[in-house]
Amino acid sequence: MGKKKNLPLLEDFEITGVAAEGKSLGRWNDMVVFVPYGAPGDIARVQITRKKHSFCEGVIEELTKPSELRVKPMCQHFGVCGGCKWQHLPYDYQLRCKQQQVVDALERIAKVELPAISGILGSKHTTYYRNKLEFTFSNKSWLTREQMLSGEEFPNRNAVGFHIPGGFDKVLNIEKCWLQEDVSNKIRLFLRDYSQQRGYAFYDIRNNVGLMRMMMVRTTSTGEIMLVVVFGEENPDAITDVMGAVKEHFPEITSLMYVVNLKVNDSLADQEFILFSGRDYIEEEMEGLKFRIGPKSFYQTNSDQAYELYKVARNFAGLTGNELVYDLYTGTGTIANFVARQCREVIGIEYVPEAIEDAKLNSRVNGIENTKFYAGDMKDVLTGEFVAQHGIPDVMIVDPPRAGMHEDVVGVIMNAEPRRIVYVSCNPATQARDISMLDKKYRVVAIQPVDMFPHTHHVENVVLLQRR
Repeated sequence: MGKKKNLPLLEDFEITGVAAEGKSLGRWNDMVVFVPYGAPGDIARVQITRKKHSFCEGVIEELTKPSELRVKPMCQHFGVCGGCKWQHLPYDYQLRCKQQQVVDALERIAKVELPAISGILGSKHTTYYRNKLEFTFSNKSWLTREQMLSGEEFPNRNAVGFHIPGGFDKVLNIEKCWLQEDVSNKIRLFLRDYSQQRGYAFYDIRNNVGLMRMMMVRTTSTGEIMLVVVFGEENPDAITDVMGAVKEHFPEITSLMYVVNLKVNDSLADQEFILFSGRDYIEEEMEGLKFRIGPKSFYQTNSDQAYELYKVARNFAGLTGNELVYDLYTGTGTIANFVARQCREVIGIEYVPEAIEDAKLNSRVNGIENTKFYAGDMKDVLTGEFVAQHGIPDVMIVDPPRAGMHEDVVGVIMNAEPRRIVYVSCNPATQARDISMLDKKYRVVAIQPVDMFPHTHHVENVVLLQRR
């Protein structure tokens, strides 16, 4: 087997811009070099780790001259856990980068006539903004570079935290996370310490054994808390002990549940959630509407910004009270129920049957009677026959997954010819691709980026298309 060539160490390498996936970039010998955790203006020693024909990847070995842009990251785990990759950049600069990301995607991929793009709506909160986090228990915590070089022994490798990027069995022990209200940290640390004191085995991810496996914390802007503890073994006495201790220590938990997952994978969609204490749901509120959120429910993970996003979508829809609205990829019907009061009827379609049941429930809870929901694959449900049966929509609101819309769905939308399409997207690139297909019959008349995830490169974008 041939010896791998030595890869170069670049001296005085200048970071000149930001790139996809939260990385930064610069140029070396007419090649683009992608570097994580860099800031435009940095001068650094960069070790090339991967060299291809048209680009390289590298890591910063030493900052020779830090960029004036840099700010001090608030999190002690920055650069290791893999999340919040832009903590070292000022928030106003992050917003400019996200705005440009939307501009670039629409101009380079859609290649259609565009109106002026509105300024991005920044998040009111840049810390503690998430309403849902999942943490993994592991008996082999990830050791940082500093720990490895210290020469210390680490006999206790138990950890509760996040998976290291690129390593399914590597978990970084998290002392404090800045993403969710601090009660999330308190619950996680209590579970970690109590389980260790009681001698309960943390999960061995490679061998799929161990009692303490995962935990999920959900919170609402109304102050409600859901905790789901996932156990990797069927051990009723230990489970009762752990859950009882949590209930006693955190009486503020509204919904306390657990799961016994004996499968190899961590997916909980097919698992039974057992209620230990409280209700089997929590409630979010928006303009007086209540939204019940169960352990399997989808809800936008930044509650405050979700409200801003939905207001943009409703405003773009231009509702007067007489419209028939189709809400495609409706999820748990949040947007459908949010706009129902301003239109004649809303028809929501979603792939996940459990989500549709949540959508119907949320309509009933709020006394909304002008919604209908259907479950199934979008390209199979939304057909010409479906439109003929339920009526030609005046407005379509679409909020597809990151992959965007199937070509058949785009075709049915164009055949249905709604007057307006409100396209909500978490991926401006696939949104731009779909807009290009819609351009035959629709022109873009308004664009509004929204930041849902501060300190990350992710951005939401809402586009209003009007029939030509």
